[in-house]
Amino acid sequence: MLSTGLPQGAVPRLERPGPLRERVYEALLELITTRALQPGQHLVESELAGHLGVSRQPVREALQRLNTEGWVDLRPAQGAFVHEPTEEEADQLLTVRTLLEAEAARLAAANADKAGLDALQDLQAQGMLAVASDDVDRAVLLNAMFHAKIMELAGNTVLAELAGQVDRRVRWYYTPIARQRGHQSWIEHRDLITAIAEGDEQRATQLMREHTEHTRRSYHARQGA
Repeated sequence: MLSTGLPQGAVPRLERPGPLRERVYEALLELITTRALQPGQHLVESELAGHLGVSRQPVREALQRLNTEGWVDLRPAQGAFVHEPTEEEADQLLTVRTLLEAEAARLAAANADKAGLDALQDLQAQGMLAVASDDVDRAVLLNAMFHAKIMELAGNTVLAELAGQVDRRVRWYYTPIARQRGHQSWIEHRDLITAIAEGDEQRATQLMREHTEHTRRSYHARQGA
């Protein structure tokens, strides 16, 4: 069994044309974000290179970059390991997320048009279907898309840029509790859509704060769940 723990064929080989270093980085970051590579997991350059169909050099460079960004820990004489986030790290990130998302919900309630509301409704319907079929990976993706759409409807470029910086880490923390939050999370999304559609800025802000706080508490309670 490979120490990277990835099934054969699970990762597509990367095409040679284009910035290979960046493609390897993005591929590894996505595997970490989706927890295909688990926190604490040993990352062996040669095995990752084999999965991705590249040499070890771009893998080594990607791991160094991921280390700088806090996704990977490089330990002397031991190698590379997926970073294991502390409870404090998670709490700080999810607290910042609450501030950003609450303001986005308020602005979305002030600015959303019919096309935007229709898009939210569509994502809501897809999310409920994903939960019903126990498709956790799709539910996580749709959850990220739902929140990104609200951020888009807010119409504040700076806010969107800040949210983009934490988006992947939010997905990283949300994945292990996606099944636990499941149906209830999408009910909360439905209520948010209603508040945004009614242009109720105060209600939208309150609901988003409660929604993100539920996620934060669920993450901290996950080990006892």
